[in-house]
Amino acid sequence: MPFVNIKITKEGATPEQKAQLIAGATQLLVDVLGKNPATTVVVIEEVETDNWGVGGESITFRRKAGR
Repeated sequence: MPFVNIKITKEGATPEQKAQLIAGATQLLVDVLGKNPATTVVVIEEVETDNWGVGGESITFRRKAGR
């Protein structure tokens, strides 16, 4: 049973976009590894931008700095 964990920043992904991510990740495992979509689990975690860092800076700071 494949398990996919997608982490994105909490910046307004719509329910439709999340549905596309779930469907796309599931289909990728079907196409590449021949996995059964009925037993493929996809979880989307939304992380506050204060809790996500790149290059030693939080995403919140980077967004405010225009990066």
